[in-house]
Amino acid sequence: MPKSFIRTALDRMITARERQARRYVNGALLHMDDATLKSLGRTRAEIEREGAQDYMY
Repeated sequence: MPKSFIRTALDRMITARERQARRYVNGALLHMDDATLKSLGRTRAEIEREGAQDYMY
């Protein structure tokens, strides 16, 4: 059974908000020092590759 228009729109909206949240978190992570990122199992290059964005609010 094909998905309805509303279900498809909702899925796309959820996906877009997840990407937006990931970019926001990555932006916050980039403000941390390298030692803290290493303790979290992340690297600055990896985060920059995934994309980051700072928000004014």
